[in-house]
Amino acid sequence: MSRSLSGPTVEWALGRLDSRLQSRGLHRSDGEDGDGPLLRISPAVEVAEDATPHAASGGVEAFDYVPEPDGSITIAAGGAIGAAYGLIGLGDRVSLRGSWEAALDGIGAAGGSPAVPVRGIVRSFSSVDEDLPWFRDHTFWTEYLDWMAESRFNRFHLALGMQYNYGADRHGATDNYLCFAYPFLLEVDGWDVTADGVTPEERDENLQMLRFISAETKRRGMSFQLGLWNHAYDYGRDSRHRYEILGLTPETHGDYSAAALAQLLAECPDIDGLTFRVHYEGGIHDQDHEIFWEKVFAGASGSGRSLEIDMHAKGVDKALLDAAAKPNLRPVLSAKYWAEHQGLPYHQASIRRREEAKPIPPGHEMTGVTEFSRRFTRYGYADFLSEDREAELMFRVWPGTQKLLLWGDPEQAAGYGRLATFGGSQGVDVCEPLFFKGRKGSGVPGGRDPYIAPDLQLGLADWTKYRYTYLVWGRMLFNPDAPADEWRAFLTETYGDHADSVERALSPLSRILPLVTVVHGVGGSNNGYWPEIYTNLPITSGVDPGHYGSDTDSPPVWGTVSPFDPTTFYIINEYAKDLVDGTVGARYTPWEVAQWLEGFVAEAEEHLSALRLVTSQEAQFRRTVIDLEVLSCLGRFFAAKFRSATQYGVYQQCGSGAALRSAVAENVKARDAFATILDRVEGIYQEDLKFGDGASEHGHWALRLPAVERDLQAMKAELDALQAPSDVPAPAHPLRAATSGIRHTPPEAFRRGEDLAISLDSHDATVRGVTLCYRHVNQAEHYQTATMQRSGDSFEAVIPAAHTGSSYPLMYFFDVDLGETRSLHPRFNAALSNQPYHVIFSEDRRP
Repeated sequence: MSRSLSGPTVEWALGRLDSRLQSRGLHRSDGEDGDGPLLRISPAVEVAEDATPHAASGGVEAFDYVPEPDGSITIAAGGAIGAAYGLIGLGDRVSLRGSWEAALDGIGAAGGSPAVPVRGIVRSFSSVDEDLPWFRDHTFWTEYLDWMAESRFNRFHLALGMQYNYGADRHGATDNYLCFAYPFLLEVDGWDVTADGVTPEERDENLQMLRFISAETKRRGMSFQLGLWNHAYDYGRDSRHRYEILGLTPETHGDYSAAALAQLLAECPDIDGLTFRVHYEGGIHDQDHEIFWEKVFAGASGSGRSLEIDMHAKGVDKALLDAAAKPNLRPVLSAKYWAEHQGLPYHQASIRRREEAKPIPPGHEMTGVTEFSRRFTRYGYADFLSEDREAELMFRVWPGTQKLLLWGDPEQAAGYGRLATFGGSQGVDVCEPLFFKGRKGSGVPGGRDPYIAPDLQLGLADWTKYRYTYLVWGRMLFNPDAPADEWRAFLTETYGDHADSVERALSPLSRILPLVTVVHGVGGSNNGYWPEIYTNLPITSGVDPGHYGSDTDSPPVWGTVSPFDPTTFYIINEYAKDLVDGTVGARYTPWEVAQWLEGFVAEAEEHLSALRLVTSQEAQFRRTVIDLEVLSCLGRFFAAKFRSATQYGVYQQCGSGAALRSAVAENVKARDAFATILDRVEGIYQEDLKFGDGASEHGHWALRLPAVERDLQAMKAELDALQAPSDVPAPAHPLRAATSGIRHTPPEAFRRGEDLAISLDSHDATVRGVTLCYRHVNQAEHYQTATMQRSGDSFEAVIPAAHTGSSYPLMYFFDVDLGETRSLHPRFNAALSNQPYHVIFSEDRRP
């Protein structure tokens, strides 16, 4: 059975297809002859209920191409959105291959269905000075939303009110435009509440723009999510608000917010969902927070239409879940994927000990849930992935790691496409590049463009530098097994004959900062840690560590920093001790991390060298090569830092003068690599790139270099002062033996309350023993272990009934004794894009 598909989303996609065809001298035909080559799509699109593999079972976003005998194409889709994806994909193929005939070659295998249900992109309004121009520009939105939809994002999240973290910003708030959004958008019936300095005409213009943005989002087949991240109308702490909110009191705050939200939903019928920061940083104290949110959720429920209520998961408790349980509302919790950063595609095997729950001290009730009793909800999925959960869960990739430099690795993006649905979760919101530019009052009029080189500036089109970043994210979240045609059409259009070199250099270099983030977990907050423009943490104790002391272990130096996943990666000083003692365990070592970083740089170097020889003055080519150079330098910098810190830790453990000399030599390499960045970016980027007012939120590589140099000089001074260096040799770092002979097939499911047998087969004679490490998919828990019993080539252990008698899925991995070394199993692949443990569900898992 089939029927024709039409409507706004299909018409939009046909228009985009026409644009691509015209660039090749082609045009569509409904059967009439015309001038020039013709392309027939007959019928334009149809919905197939049982005819084709993807469209029959993949939902409204799925599509297949069906070549017809007359040379035309039928796009069989599960719905209008899938039809639009098929049309856009057809344009990609024509553009890449140059002709209609070439585009048809093999097209029958080019359909798809979504791997990740929610594929969101998040854009933040962070500064009235830097963001109001794009917010009110219709042309900007037309081009921007076109590309997001073509990239196959299916949700656009406009985030308002993320400028500040109430109660955590020591200087209060100044630039509060659209922060407490209602009075900047509405005159609420029966309430005399205004934003001082905002005229009724300006307020109405803002509302009209919100209507336009939400309607245009829906027209392209994406859902529109409005983020109302702040509900504080007065930030206190002697804040000098540029737009003081007048007419509210603490007693009327909740009632006004509920009424305003109800009216906003009536005025903007294309809002599909709302995102709220419900812990104290959103302006509502943790103590009795459900009283305020009960009113707000009631206002949303009263709209009469189905709405997703996305609660930022940090600090969520049972009281908030109960408050959201109302007619028409679909509660969803959105957790941070890797704290407030972009890490590797897998989810941390464990959280830092700093994130574990603590008792609430007297006087800390305002932050009690978030910072103490449910502290483990701050930077991961916490205890929200029970199979019997009350609310669905999704993830958000925050913008702490990388805000400025180009990113694009199809392999790691595919890893996210496979793992963003971890534990049955719904998907992911990706915070886009340049996120938080101008945040916390740091913005200046006309200052959003990060470039000062006139020929590289982009103005309101700054987002277009990152077209490839968006494309790789969106397409690989949709289909992690997508063919390279999905992105190579764009690369060829943009870089011509140099497309292959750009792809092969950018892919490995894009793995550097996510890996550094995971292993060097010096700060969970994006406010305090920005590895892209790294504020130096010293290796030695002879240099002031600066602001890092608030969110890392003491003393704050490289050797004490916990990885964000301390189960999978070593803390440097722990590794140094085990190395000296001869007891190195299975965790990945900082020496191995350095090898990976150097490997990524080396993999890119051949292609980057070729790009350096190109004399093109095309602006995007130059922007790309500059960023590749910086990423390469950062890879060499961090590799040398890991090596230097490791050798310094060995010196501290055994007094080896050789280890200290090695530490100094590696630190010199780190300094030299960092200094090279300055040569690459001189006159290119702003001298103070502002994403906030904190020490790590703004700056430039030139401003960071002196601290790198001070740490090096302190280490040299320590070496010079070593009057009687020990002749103890620095121990050799172990090489992991290959474990290719190990095989394990996870059970399909487990029965709650029954023993679960786990077996592992090994044909590797070096395997001496295996330990099973397991826990529930609950980050509030620690791992339990069981020694596996050997029987021939097999090892067996049991996860006991007491542990399987739970509503949580199980996760586990193996610690393998190889005699001279130990190894984790499963191990990372070469792109670090897989999951280094197994997850299994119970037979009772909800459908």
